[in-house]
Amino acid sequence: MPELRKDIVIGRWVIISTERKCRPDQFALTQEQEVWAHNDFCPFCPGNEDRTPPEIFAIRENNSPPNTPGWTVRVVPNKYPALRIEEELKRRGIGMFDMMNGVGAHEVIIETPEHKLQMHDFSINELTKVIYTYKVRSIDLKRDIRLRYIMIFKNYGREAGASLYHSHSQLIATPVTPKRVKEELNGCKTYYDYKERCVFCDIINQELDSIKRVIFQNKSFIAIAPFASRFPFEVWILPINHNSDFDNITDNETIDLAEIMGWVLKRINIGLSNPSYNFLIHTAPSRYQRPGYWQTIDKDYHWHIEIIPKLTRPGGFEWGTGLYINPVPPEDASTFLKEIKVEKMEVK
Repeated sequence: MPELRKDIVIGRWVIISTERKCRPDQFALTQEQEVWAHNDFCPFCPGNEDRTPPEIFAIRENNSPPNTPGWTVRVVPNKYPALRIEEELKRRGIGMFDMMNGVGAHEVIIETPEHKLQMHDFSINELTKVIYTYKVRSIDLKRDIRLRYIMIFKNYGREAGASLYHSHSQLIATPVTPKRVKEELNGCKTYYDYKERCVFCDIINQELDSIKRVIFQNKSFIAIAPFASRFPFEVWILPINHNSDFDNITDNETIDLAEIMGWVLKRINIGLSNPSYNFLIHTAPSRYQRPGYWQTIDKDYHWHIEIIPKLTRPGGFEWGTGLYINPVPPEDASTFLKEIKVEKMEVK
């Protein structure tokens, strides 16, 4: 029997279509990663630093100078930015419509100097450096009071929107709080106003009680297949201790996050035959002392990561209704990912 499940955070309904139930090997994947990995010149490889805009930040060995080889993680402005930091924030109206200049930031985090290495191949130490870089750039951009929200995300594979094979993620900072983020913030506040508890903390406690959808857990984080999963093998990673802001992450938590991210990505890669995927860091917006602007976020919001393998494509029904159809129950997804055998992650 199909089921309709409600996402308790934003009130979105999802159809878990058990009659369409699929095994992982039934998804029609067009894997081109290995083909396009070696075809074109790569501006992200060491020695090609002059082919990107000048770096904003880098983790370097032996104090090598900026914009030269010797880096382990490197951040540069996107060559074709969605938004520009140099713009002046000007709001204006055109009749009944509102608009403003395209102020913001669009950065690329080049995660490794190794062209063939992908995030699911990283050691804990390599992933820790990437997460640390995310934190540094987020803290720096929050100092700009024009910017309201910082989205850190990764597109892996062409089906997920990546245009270059070399492992990288992106950061876009916007002068507005995006609608999807507002829906989540409002859902969290509504739940907190009613129960005086964080909805994500309650989700964590419920999932730990039932175990059915828990995929992995360490001292600081838990990975779950969410109850109302929109997509097959969707995974959420949540800090066990309540925190609203990703960039409050401690050094020890950074190592634990690297471990759990690596654990999940390795199993997705092996179990689902190297699918394209997106991951997104959902964090609280920047807050400044303005009346009525997200005053309770520290108590009611809980940052987290969403990982979405690109195994199905939304069609007309999904676009027309906002209802997603997921052919893999999250309980089955959790069981499948837990049972995949991988080598223990190296620290190195």
